Amino acid sequence: MKRGTFTFFVGPSVFIMLALMTVPLLASIILGLHFITFRNLDAPQWVGLQNYEQVLADPEFWDSLEFTLIFIAVTVPLRIVLGLLFALLLDQIRRFRGVFVAAALVPFVMTPVVGTLIFRDMFDRGGPYWYWMQQLFDYRLFMNSTTVPLLIIFHSIWTATPFAMIVLFAGLQTLPQESLEAARVDGASWLRQLWHVAIPHLRSLFIFIALISIMDAYRVFDSVFVLTQQNPIYDAETIMYYNFQVAMSFGRLGKANAMSVLTVIGIFVVLIPFLALTYREQTEES
Repeated sequence: MKRGTFTFFVGPSVFIMLALMTVPLLASIILGLHFITFRNLDAPQWVGLQNYEQVLADPEFWDSLEFTLIFIAVTVPLRIVLGLLFALLLDQIRRFRGVFVAAALVPFVMTPVVGTLIFRDMFDRGGPYWYWMQQLFDYRLFMNSTTVPLLIIFHSIWTATPFAMIVLFAGLQTLPQESLEAARVDGASWLRQLWHVAIPHLRSLFIFIALISIMDAYRVFDSVFVLTQQNPIYDAETIMYYNFQVAMSFGRLGKANAMSVLTVIGIFVVLIPFLALTYREQTEES
């Protein structure tokens, strides 16, 4: 394809995507340098880096960042591991495979707020899981600062694991049969075939899923908003949820924009190792 033809087809979409990313970011940077509330929207007050200093000195910001990083560290590896296990199981199924895939994708394609409401009702007082735990283990589940964060993590794994499963299942279909046959002839067990043949072949997909999962986990908001019901006693604030509180509950729009800019910087810092690893993978393959 000629360069002019490629530019003609790709140029408009690239321009639109850059505009959608850069314009809001520049607006957030500018607004973050002003003191803005709902009362002075027409006349914002220039404060320079004061909002950034307040964010960095805010202990609740660091608490929300800590919970967000713990959330990422727990959910992302579990998504990948469970996604691989379910993909391996799905690879062994021949009949009704489409039914199992459709059932697994239900929580992934469901509207986040609606899915979280259903998830909360299942564990809430009178819900099926609450009833079973009481009947089987004589344990009554109460919403507190321990159970709510665990439910947020569990909900994330439940909704996002199907994505990893589908991606890895597609990767399993491209496994080189010659390598598998050679491993079988050499007497390699199923676990050795998985460790030495399948997992190295899926390495690039693991990195891809990790990138998507980290970005998705870093901006988690819906499940926190629904499961906590905006109650601070649960101590389960992510950085995006606290950003929402600063803007809408506290009315500090300038500080919220400064926090958004710092959040974007934090995402890049977290993703840089994975982006570098992806670039190295691509250069080695080419």
